[in-house]
Amino acid sequence: MDYVSPWEDEELAAWRRSVHRFAQEEVQPFEEEWSRQGYAPRAIWHRAGELGILGADLPEEHGGLGASTAYAAVVAEELSRVGANSLRVAIGIHVIAAHYIALYGTAGQKEYWLPRLCSGEIVAGMGMSEPGGGSDLQNMRTSAVRDGDFYVVNGSKIFITNGSQADLLVMAVKTDPAARGRGISMMLFPTATEGFRVGQRLDKLGLHSSDTCELFFDECRIPADALLGAQEGEGFKQMMSELGYERLMAAIGCVAAMEYALELTTRYAGEREAFGAPLLKMQNIRFELAAIATDTLATRTLVDHAMAEKLAGRLTPTVASMAKYWASERLGLAVDRCVQIFGGYGYITEYPITRLYADARIERIYGGTTEVMKDIISRSF
Repeated sequence: MDYVSPWEDEELAAWRRSVHRFAQEEVQPFEEEWSRQGYAPRAIWHRAGELGILGADLPEEHGGLGASTAYAAVVAEELSRVGANSLRVAIGIHVIAAHYIALYGTAGQKEYWLPRLCSGEIVAGMGMSEPGGGSDLQNMRTSAVRDGDFYVVNGSKIFITNGSQADLLVMAVKTDPAARGRGISMMLFPTATEGFRVGQRLDKLGLHSSDTCELFFDECRIPADALLGAQEGEGFKQMMSELGYERLMAAIGCVAAMEYALELTTRYAGEREAFGAPLLKMQNIRFELAAIATDTLATRTLVDHAMAEKLAGRLTPTVASMAKYWASERLGLAVDRCVQIFGGYGYITEYPITRLYADARIERIYGGTTEVMKDIISRSF
């Protein structure tokens, strides 16, 4: 099914072709190898930096391309369209971390960190989730206590993408443990800091070539100028303002994964024979594919609407949550139906559809669960 998003123009189409070549030639052939080792090598981060992929919508004066959010969306789409969901999520988190610095950093923080993030010289992660905390960010316990010219950081984080690879964490901490949201601040935490420790990589259902870890902080001293923002206590507001971007990027990745799953399954149904004819000749299979195609286009339309709102500067938390909730849920349903068409082969991990099935499950959890998305949407009534 040929479809071009209404927000795409000729320049964006040229960018898409460049990103697609990168994804198809330099990422997809190595996904299995990277899955075995549990992370993507530094060389691919450097290569992504060379191509502008890590700084597509970051300021040009700090090493980015200075382009619109649409360029970052194309990166998410094209990685999803070759099944490289692990790298899509890893790069997405890296870029979100850079966004925090671009939006809230001092001139010195931007000048020091952003060019290195855009080039792939360093890898970044986001330190938000904590053991037992989940989506309740206001109740985090990792603390940063001011001690002269330093903050002393203690606590732990969990489910941290790029956790073992990150050189820098953009991290949420409690600078006022007695307060909830008003006591949260964002810090720039270099992982070379003494007292920092990475736990073992978590063995996940999917996204096997994206490392996810528990992190530990024991009396870690970081300079006071690591604070992100003009003063303490601005962290929760900063997080809330950036979650819309994160959720839109997740929705973009989900609908592109739906399109890839439909492509794989349609091709398989045309080649696989049963009872003397290709599966595609069977009415039930055609009906299933018709339903998946319709769901996919409906989801694409909603996500494109959210993207148009973002490009126009009007994206609301409600619409971002709708896009993330709907796209992640429909992806799960679509890939499940695709696995059924593949039959036994859909349960074998060497098949891309099987890896898509495993990768898809986390989309309803990370960046805000479906239940949290529904709660945000319900507040608009």
